[in-house]
Amino acid sequence: MTAVFDPSPTPPAETLAVLSLLCPEVVRDIEQNWNAPVSDYARHLWRPVARPASGPAIAARSILREVLHQRLGVIMQPEQICKVLDEFEFRPVIQSGLHCLLLMDRITFDALLLAWLGAVENRLSAFFGFMGTTMTMETIGREGPGWLDVGDDKINLFGMGRHKLCRKSACVAGPVTLNKRALEAVGDETDASRWLGTLLASHDKVFGTAADALIALNEDLVADWDRSGMAQPVFIDDRLAAAAMARHLEYD
Repeated sequence: MTAVFDPSPTPPAETLAVLSLLCPEVVRDIEQNWNAPVSDYARHLWRPVARPASGPAIAARSILREVLHQRLGVIMQPEQICKVLDEFEFRPVIQSGLHCLLLMDRITFDALLLAWLGAVENRLSAFFGFMGTTMTMETIGREGPGWLDVGDDKINLFGMGRHKLCRKSACVAGPVTLNKRALEAVGDETDASRWLGTLLASHDKVFGTAADALIALNEDLVADWDRSGMAQPVFIDDRLAAAAMARHLEYD
């Protein structure tokens, strides 16, 4: 008897059924691109969309551009800012779902990697990644912004006590400094050890909040990982969203 090999597997039906209740468009994307190369799927996610047409939509886009311009002004030169915002007009994608963790965390890194690949495939100079910072420093069982998973163990990234870990959100917990002693104790055989030097270079810095620290450290990690200058991730968080909402209220 000869076994029959199906060269075109299909996505799990149960998973698609759940996703269809939340976001049918994502289900269509998955079904259409299930057997395509990852780079093709990533490129597709960054497809151009129609510009705002109504008055309120145009005003909302203008407000978003203004607050993004303020964020870019901290890390880019004026000519770079103009290029990034012009690209954003045609591909207004913001990578959401990034947990407020260091990019050494596998789930966060995988999410960012797909966005980065799509941005590279579309030859974008930068893209925006939204990090949720309203979560507590510890979400459950030594997980969350206050912890760093180094493979065999998890370390208290900022050396916070239990009270702050369980009650403080990343956007308000601070000022903070890195837990230098715990980082230095990580063995050379762990996957995280390759990037510990980047973190330890900032061991003497004092950050206003844990969210500030994580964004700054992630920018350092990206700079060390990728020196090509292509598709630079620009990290934003709930505070930028709050600024945009405040502008909307002023506009109304």
